[in-house]
Amino acid sequence: MAETSSGAGIDPRTVPTRTRFAFGVGSAAETLSLYPVGVLSMFYYNQVLGLDVLLAGLVPTISIFADAVSDPLLGSLSDRWRSKKWGRRHPFMLIAPLPVAISFWCVFNPPDVHGLTLFWWFLVWSIMLRTFMTVYHVPHLAMGGELSKEYYERTKIMSYNNFFGWLGGPPVHKVNTLVFFAVTIEYSNALLNPDSYNALSFSNATAIFVVLLASAWFTRDRIPTLPQPAEGQSRFGVMDFFRDLFKAFSNRNYLFLMIALFALSLMLGVRGALQAYMTVYYWELSANEFANILLIGSFAGYLGGFTLSARIHSWFDKRATIVATALMLSVFPAMPVILRLVGWFPDNGTFWLFWGIAGFTALGAVSGSILNISVMSALADIADENAARYGVRQEGVLYSARTFFAKLDASLGHGLAALALAWMAFPEKAQPGEVEADVIWWLGMVDSPLAIVPGVIAAMFYAQYRISKSQYEATRQALAESGVDASGADQADVAAERS
Repeated sequence: MAETSSGAGIDPRTVPTRTRFAFGVGSAAETLSLYPVGVLSMFYYNQVLGLDVLLAGLVPTISIFADAVSDPLLGSLSDRWRSKKWGRRHPFMLIAPLPVAISFWCVFNPPDVHGLTLFWWFLVWSIMLRTFMTVYHVPHLAMGGELSKEYYERTKIMSYNNFFGWLGGPPVHKVNTLVFFAVTIEYSNALLNPDSYNALSFSNATAIFVVLLASAWFTRDRIPTLPQPAEGQSRFGVMDFFRDLFKAFSNRNYLFLMIALFALSLMLGVRGALQAYMTVYYWELSANEFANILLIGSFAGYLGGFTLSARIHSWFDKRATIVATALMLSVFPAMPVILRLVGWFPDNGTFWLFWGIAGFTALGAVSGSILNISVMSALADIADENAARYGVRQEGVLYSARTFFAKLDASLGHGLAALALAWMAFPEKAQPGEVEADVIWWLGMVDSPLAIVPGVIAAMFYAQYRISKSQYEATRQALAESGVDASGADQADVAAERS
């Protein structure tokens, strides 16, 4: 019999909008912390502080890899955590906000040091930031997968998570641009102004702390409806951890999703690491223009994902949606460079350049948004499969292994981007318009046409996912009959009936 907590007046089968909101807003803080680090930190340390490009690129590679390793460990620990009052997820979510905020501030406020000392500062605080974010993010995602047992409701919940994740990225980046990256007499492109990063870090760190804490605090009323560890399930141990991983990866659907995610994240890692370089040197856009493109394009995309995902899943299986959007995410963001290479894209500095990039950004964003929502929803369905097979809920391990592969490949992507920049001899502290044409050409090739390849490979593996709506319903029926269900409250009812 499962260990349960009880709560009066809470229906475990329904998820109110306020709970979706409180859950979703936590992903805004995750993006608020990791988006600036992913987009700006390598650029900041290399082009602003003068750290060698290989060292600057090595830090995200190492820190993301270290973070990836901690994900499944935290997932297994969270799955097995016992607390009648706080449940399996909330203890971790409540302790993480302060160290995450402090670590973020430290990344962008190094002391007046250079060379290897600067490298070690960047590395240590990047690892600290990502590790403490894992302490929050893995239980938070697992909780999202546990909030509902319903096929379409899971998509709606993950739509909130996806939308607020976007909200913490480009919209906040736009605000940061207006407030912290304004053009000055000394810096025509404020992304090269070191003082901008100091102010940015304090503001973001404060917001990160408040939002993370609020998300954890205002979802605690759902604890009675969430699963607890089974009565006979052991506490966390090394062998238990490996057994948990074996159970997860023995699921064919999960294995192919992870392989696909590995390839997709490689593409996204390369593009993410080169985004600031492309903005400043390839397109020669100002920080404000860059922020406007991200805001306009991605808002249209993510709003489309938020409003359309559940409806699309009522028309098509999740598998078809995932494959199609993976292909679109691979191709649409690359189109501006591809069209430029064949002479069909507006020149730098022209009116239509801005809107051309914004349009393809929107198409890529809506594709990525629907893809992410679909995969996150599919993982909840896979959790049902494994619960029916093994009799335990594994949302923590399943979602953490997903983030493990995403981060591992993002780490490799950053490393490949750094190697590419070193191979093309990209200059340090370069000025827009003064970099050699051959170097700029290769920058565009690596960012776009070449990066499409792993995205197409990802779509091929996503096509191997096999859970249909009818299979989901059969699994849910099996869970209902066995008494292994998605909420502690329901498990308590089953146990009472059997007594």
